[in-house]
Amino acid sequence: MAADEADEIRGTTHGTAPVPLSVLDLAIVGAGGTASDAMRTAVALARFAESRGFHRYWVAEHHSMPGVASSSPAVILAHLAAHTDRIRLGSGGVMLPNHAPLVIAEQFGTLEAMAPGRIDLGLGRAPGTDGATAAALRRTDTPNEGADDFPQQLAELTRFLDDDFPDGHPYGRIHAIPGPVQGTTPGGVQSPHRPPIWLLGSSGYGARLAGLLGLPFAFAHHFSAQNTIPALDLYRQSFRPSAVLSEPYALIGVSTLAADDEREARRQTRALALNMLRLRTGRPGLYPAPEEAEHHQFSPMEEEFVDSWTANVVHGTADEVRTGLDDLHKRTGADELMLVAHAHSGELRLRSYELIADAYGLPTAQA
Repeated sequence: MAADEADEIRGTTHGTAPVPLSVLDLAIVGAGGTASDAMRTAVALARFAESRGFHRYWVAEHHSMPGVASSSPAVILAHLAAHTDRIRLGSGGVMLPNHAPLVIAEQFGTLEAMAPGRIDLGLGRAPGTDGATAAALRRTDTPNEGADDFPQQLAELTRFLDDDFPDGHPYGRIHAIPGPVQGTTPGGVQSPHRPPIWLLGSSGYGARLAGLLGLPFAFAHHFSAQNTIPALDLYRQSFRPSAVLSEPYALIGVSTLAADDEREARRQTRALALNMLRLRTGRPGLYPAPEEAEHHQFSPMEEEFVDSWTANVVHGTADEVRTGLDDLHKRTGADELMLVAHAHSGELRLRSYELIADAYGLPTAQA
């Protein structure tokens, strides 16, 4: 990838936000709703994010979770590409060990052909599900096998994306079609272009690997907040300049919910905590309505979990959320904030992003 393509990674700051703001979507299916509802919401959110100047819109890969319809990010991204014009679209992420590298190269090469210059390929090494489902995805009885081979899989995927296996390599005559798209540099030179690779992580492993390879790094602060600063420090310390980046670039995913009043934000956040409690105890289901959370009898241990989980959700009124995000940016030094709004209804999620956009003075429309 040419060095000038780093501009695709680094967004511009809009309004009074200290860094670019982006969106992470899990295509939430609320109790009483359907996956079709979730897909309609995804389109509405992507179009809204584009109109208000959010930098990118990513979709996360999860499996065997009734309340999360984002099991096929590439399919969803193709749908979103057809309904948007400018916003960057990507995976946050594709779980590389679940797939053959050639398949991912073909999928994202196809997306790049559909939306040239707008596609990001975020990669993770976790399964995005439980062990049994990971085994079913990978056709192996040892679900960690693929994760252990992550650096080799990444190198193979990169070769397929760049179509540059060396002479004599067993895959030298194999091509990921569509391959790199011919683009034009600012100097008018025709050059092959493919989606930039991001590494995702919730621990030090991905941080160090992203740094050593000189790749942009996305950290899952929204479910591993205690590891955020150590991981970002490790990424920056490990960073080696590359053809992609001359200096580190890190975004963090932040669980965020703004509402018209603080009470509603608290109600929605407790529903998120109940959803996570069920997921962590092996009982995933449709995303609960806040009324269900209000009537749930939490044990003392469960209340402790709820308090711990909600402490890392930036929630409240628009002004309170802005203050929380600004403080998080100051503490972490993140180069970009990617906001994930968990709420039972698509309308509430859309309203959350609208309130945040207004709080930061993001443009009301993009020309």
